[in-house]
Amino acid sequence: MDKRPGGVMARRQLHFIWLLDTSGSMNVDGKIQALNTAIHATIPLLQSAARDNANVDLLVRAITFSSGARWHIAEPTPAALLRWTDVAAQGHTDMGAALALAAQAMKVPPMPERAVSPALVLVTDGHVTDDFDAGLAALMAERWGREAIRHAIAIGRDVSTQALHKFIGNPEIEPLQANNPDALVQQLRWASRSGVESASQMLDADRRKRLHEAQQVSQASQGGGAVEW
Repeated sequence: MDKRPGGVMARRQLHFIWLLDTSGSMNVDGKIQALNTAIHATIPLLQSAARDNANVDLLVRAITFSSGARWHIAEPTPAALLRWTDVAAQGHTDMGAALALAAQAMKVPPMPERAVSPALVLVTDGHVTDDFDAGLAALMAERWGREAIRHAIAIGRDVSTQALHKFIGNPEIEPLQANNPDALVQQLRWASRSGVESASQMLDADRRKRLHEAQQVSQASQGGGAVEW
């Protein structure tokens, strides 16, 4: 934290953004309903993380992408005030547009010069239908885009993992896999909490890698449940 005049410590902002696939394929086998359920289940975890980290102000936003991309939660919202309106699915998988929209949010301004690294969590079930590389280049052109902690979750087995690897930008970190509704809740909760803790430096890079590997092993050992994607 920085000191304000008079010696009072100023909290730095931690900007957290979900980038969520709401393309038509998310209607298959209840994936969009499962995504909404997972978001609702993750919000209390983010609120707990915000309470546990007195050094930062956790501010949450959400982008959805299908045919184009748009802000679902446009204003940086304190975790304690976060509410979720369920999303619906239709259209294509314009992930590049979502990255380009996130890139605009990573500029200074609106981002402050001094903050902690942002955290971005990307969730998708399919293959990119627009210029992903251009969107990623726009994100990486911004300092806060490059410095962001980036996690990705693949819903089901028909996912462009190459794009997710590029988004993560770390060859030692694999996309998380969610092949059923329970797994999606678990993976979204883990990725969101890990992103916040890594960005706020509660987790160093080595511990983050070990916990990520443990999360993958835990997921692989779980039963599929009633629905498999």
